[in-house]
Amino acid sequence: MKRIVFTGGGTAGHVTPNIALIARLKQDGYDIHYIGSYEGIEKELITKIGIPYYGISSGKLRRYFDIKNFTDPFKVLKGYQEAKKLMKKLNPDIVFSKGGFVAVPVVLAAHKRKIPVIIHESDMTPGLANKICLPSATKVCANFPEAVNYLPKDKAVVTGTPIRKELFAGNRIKGLEFCGFSANMPVLLVVGGSTGAVKVNEAVRNLLPTLIKNFQVIHLCGKGKTDKNYIGMDNYVQFEYISKELSDLFAAADIVISRAGANAICELLALKKPNILIPLSANASRGDQILNADSFEHQGFSYVIKEEDLTNETLLEAVETVYEKRGSYIHAMENASQNDATETIVKLIKEVQR
Repeated sequence: MKRIVFTGGGTAGHVTPNIALIARLKQDGYDIHYIGSYEGIEKELITKIGIPYYGISSGKLRRYFDIKNFTDPFKVLKGYQEAKKLMKKLNPDIVFSKGGFVAVPVVLAAHKRKIPVIIHESDMTPGLANKICLPSATKVCANFPEAVNYLPKDKAVVTGTPIRKELFAGNRIKGLEFCGFSANMPVLLVVGGSTGAVKVNEAVRNLLPTLIKNFQVIHLCGKGKTDKNYIGMDNYVQFEYISKELSDLFAAADIVISRAGANAICELLALKKPNILIPLSANASRGDQILNADSFEHQGFSYVIKEEDLTNETLLEAVETVYEKRGSYIHAMENASQNDATETIVKLIKEVQR
């Protein structure tokens, strides 16, 4: 029996592709383990599916000044020592990393013991964590063809992103019933990500009195981001985070508003959901979501609003346009060349493992 260790965390986007691969590798009899942070969202998501989970110390490496820059390097060093002990104990045949700063100590520890490592880069350009991991990787999976230009040529493989199979099994009627909605009115799903998106949440709530005249709105706000002032409003429901029923909510949705994280937009593409993307601004990020959104807009998959252009007027115009032209967005997505990456990556794992 081959043993694989997965790592990655910090946001759900660093975990859900791993979950898709885990489900597939279980079918082939792999002994699967997961290393993440002590209390990150990855712990909740992975323990829920019954995979042995090991927590290590995790610190963020920043390119900007922050008081935590003086303490986090010690957390990273502690995490590296813990990861080395786990690599010796588990002695896997391969490590698969989805990124996030918790993955850095794990990848470096695996490389130290000459254990093959595959890392997955979702965005157009690698983030700092994956940049640190690149020299230790055996292969690097890329989500976008353009990303190969920023990766080692001898390691890069264009695979796309693994999509959770359960997302395709959603039931529209169940989704509507879960929200207490009618089948006679279109549904707008707002996805702020596992940590929420404050500006997106604010924009949607500002526009709610207008939106609910023509749409039923499902709002996934992020942990701690629900607002009691909107409880009981007609045609509107809000949740912090949805796991089990998410596929039903996607099935119920006619159009979706989302950030432009790579995993999120690849799921929208796979599900053929007409969408409005509001990427994180360059001031609040390294600009990866802007590049992701530009690529999807260019291919005709998405309508994009820059965060600095987000107003009641621009958001309403986007919602009305995408709903009216939803057929053309669906048609473009149906003709997309990107496919589910799960089988491609599983094949790569089997080629690279010891």
